[in-house]
Amino acid sequence: MLHADARRRRLLSETRIVDRTDASILIALDDEPLATVTALSEELRFARNTVQARQRRLESDGVLAPPSARLRPEAMGLSLLAFVSIQISQGELDPTVEALSAIPEVLELHAVTGDADLIARVVARDPEDLHRVTRLIVGSYGVMRTSTSLAARELISRRMRPLLERSLE
Repeated sequence: MLHADARRRRLLSETRIVDRTDASILIALDDEPLATVTALSEELRFARNTVQARQRRLESDGVLAPPSARLRPEAMGLSLLAFVSIQISQGELDPTVEALSAIPEVLELHAVTGDADLIARVVARDPEDLHRVTRLIVGSYGVMRTSTSLAARELISRRMRPLLERSLE
């Protein structure tokens, strides 16, 4: 099984770094996600073919996340956000990641340094549902111990625009 992060690394390693033209297109798409290629080319004063080719390359190279990544979990009734630190059995990363990826409420999973081996970004409907999700995590192959932290309030949403704007300076 090819993990999402390995696939992403492979795809991104084969691509160029996002340049000023790409950044301009992405910022314009942030402002108007449904803008047509023609509208973008007129707004940015780039050739239509340039905009179209750049958009296709960004999508096909895996530079852009899938559209579903934009969906806010609250829209699905999943308003409780938690971060679960996970300690796993040594040498069991791949089967553990496979087991955890089968839990839909695990939105992200990162290998980390420190006391935990993995950090999962998890959503649930309410505390009772979070208990169910954490029991699924604890019962997953290779998981030895977990620690859960509830997110009280989101202060800065996931964002890329400031980095794109800085690249235009």
